[in-house]
Amino acid sequence: MPGPDGPAVIRSTLRQQIADALRDEVLAGRLEPGQEFTVKEIAEQYGVSATPVREALVNLTAQGLLDADQHRGFRVHEHTLADYRGMLQARGLVADGMFRELVEEVAKGGSRDDMADDALLSVRRRGEEAARAACAGDLNVLIGYDLRFWRELSALYGNPHLSDFLHRLRVKSWVCAVTHLRRWSESGGGDLRGTLWSRHTELVDALVRRDPAGAHAIVREYNAHSLTLIERLAAA
Repeated sequence: MPGPDGPAVIRSTLRQQIADALRDEVLAGRLEPGQEFTVKEIAEQYGVSATPVREALVNLTAQGLLDADQHRGFRVHEHTLADYRGMLQARGLVADGMFRELVEEVAKGGSRDDMADDALLSVRRRGEEAARAACAGDLNVLIGYDLRFWRELSALYGNPHLSDFLHRLRVKSWVCAVTHLRRWSESGGGDLRGTLWSRHTELVDALVRRDPAGAHAIVREYNAHSLTLIERLAAA
């Protein structure tokens, strides 16, 4: 017989699977900002009971991806350009916190950590895939690899709480940006090749060289590039 925690574990896993699936729907643009839906509709769509769906939707609401309406269900949150600017500012502060340990190591003349270098090379391969997708203008592939790239990178330099916070922040910033990117591309504005940031491997190389100033400059350029692009598309 299963232990007393068995059903709870199963429900928790199902809740997370539904939350992940809905998050991917938002990132893919199939659930658009302002779109409304109910617990019943999602439960029927995935063929599950209402309880894990409601828990998943509450979870996504807490992350700022959805808004809850007591009488009408849930809707995809509509982010503003001011929201996006705030996200980028927060991303920069978190990145500085991530690399603080490296700054202190360099200042103390610390020795190189071969295990850390090996881990960075693994992250670099993820960055290569993200950069390749960015250059090709493949937004769906880019988002997946970009989120994994930053998740793995932050796991090397930040504590688990910082890493989790950055991941959620990056998901929200992608949700905000993807609306403008997809609308511009689908409206005939052109493809995305050559417009998306693709310097992931350069960031890893700077960290391998123990160059926190260089890493900081690359992250700052990334945020500036992202803001300029989204502001331009929003104005268009």
